[in-house]
Parts: sequence; C-alpha cells; structure tokens
Amino acid sequence: MIISKTTKLAFVAIMLASACKPALSHIGVSSANSFAAGFAHPLFGLDHIMVMVAVGLWAALKGGRALWAWPAAFVGLVLAGGALGIAGVPVPFVEPVILASIVVLGLLVAAAADLPVATGAVIIGLFALFHGHAHGTEIPETAGGLEYLAGFALATALLHGVGIGLGLAGRRFRALVQLAGAATAAVGLGLIFGAV
Repeated sequence: MIISKTTKLAFVAIMLASACKPALSHIGVSSANSFAAGFAHPLFGLDHIMVMVAVGLWAALKGGRALWAWPAAFVGLVLAGGALGIAGVPVPFVEPVILASIVVLGLLVAAAADLPVATGAVIIGLFALFHGHAHGTEIPETAGGLEYLAGFALATALLHGVGIGLGLAGRRFRALVQLAGAATAAVGLGLIFGAV
C-alpha cells in the first residue's frame, strides 16, 4: 500500500498534537449565553479564524462541489458536536484535535491536496465535531444554547466565505494561497509547542 505525502504529514501533525497542551482559546461559560456571544466567539480566537479560513481556502483550491460541501460539512458537524457537548456526552482529546486541525488543514492547503470531495468532507467534519463539542460544553444549562450555537454557526460560515473569497481571488497566485496554508500549519505548531 502506498501512502501519500499528504497522509504522512497529516499523521505526523496528529501525533504532535496528541502531546500538546490545550489551545486555551475557549471562553468561559459565563459568556456563552446568547446569539451575539456565539457570533463573536469565532471572530476572536486565533484557532477558530485559522481553521475556518483554511477550510474556505482549501475548498477554493479544490473548486466545484467542494465550494459548498466542505463548509456545509464543517457547519453541520460543528452543530452536531455542540449538541453532544450540551448533552454532556464525553469526547476524548478535544483540545489536541482542535490544535491538530490547524496544522492538518494548513498542510492540506499548503499541499493543495486534491482529495475527493467526500474524503475532504469527512476530514473537515471530523475536526468540526471536536470544535463544536468544545463549545457545547462551555454553555451552561441555564443559557440559551441554541441561540449561542446559531450565532457560532453563522460566524463560522462567514469565515469559510472569507477563505473561499481569498482563495478564489488568489487562484492566479496559487502559490500565495498555498503559502497561507503553510503559515497556518506553522502557527498551529507554534500553538502546540507554546510558541504562539
């Protein structure tokens, strides 16, 4: 069996992330109680911005159905993960997987990985499930969890749109889009090792 370079890089990134400390970008439960708080949250966390934009950049590089399928997979699974978190369903390795998502998605953009749309949706959806779970667990039982998740989902979709827009605008300069992916992966590694 031949393993692609992208698969090897993704494996290494996941292994590195498994030994990392938490992202520490998640807000406390006291502010996870409204649509506005949910909308604002992805806009103020470095891990969120980088992952959401990377999904859009990768979708723009792929083109076609990926332009809507990959962001839709992320938004749908982030909501499912949020519901699991609200329900108190335990999910292991949430913070390491969130950090791994920055590195892996950055590497996929940097490599302009041309994976099938369904495979990309599975990768993106898996990471989204962990992102969503982290936020679902932050919502107090007395808070408006649905409103918070709705705001979070809308801001997430908008960040995907920013990535798609930048990626489409940069198609003539594909190397710059790939460089943005490499920078994303580098920041992810910096977060893992506490350098950022």
